[in-house]
Amino acid sequence: MSTEDSERSGSSKEVVTDENIKKIHKMILNDRKLKLNEIADTLKISTERVHHIIHEYSVMRRLCAKWMPRDLTFHQKQRRVDNSEQCLKMIKRNKLEFLHRYVIINETWLHHFTPKSNRQSSE
Repeated sequence: MSTEDSERSGSSKEVVTDENIKKIHKMILNDRKLKLNEIADTLKISTERVHHIIHEYSVMRRLCAKWMPRDLTFHQKQRRVDNSEQCLKMIKRNKLEFLHRYVIINETWLHHFTPKSNRQSSE
């Protein structure tokens, strides 16, 4: 019996480089609706490694269909709640107008704010 683990096939951890981390971050900022497999295909690495890089080395997380910064301030969270409540009121008031405004026109402005990291805010 051996306590050594045999080498496994598949992607190595060598793809977790500063260069790939920066590329993935830039790709997400350019298109927040990107899918893991699209990023993996572009960089020629596995989706598992892309997932690992995003969740371990990035300050992003998936929210609905877009990548959003992980740390939101109380004010930002409250603004999202207020906007959601406003949308619900519009639906109750006039569903057709709401659908025309948000689905047919397909132009929704969502302002976002990228908070400073702990290191940046302490400088």
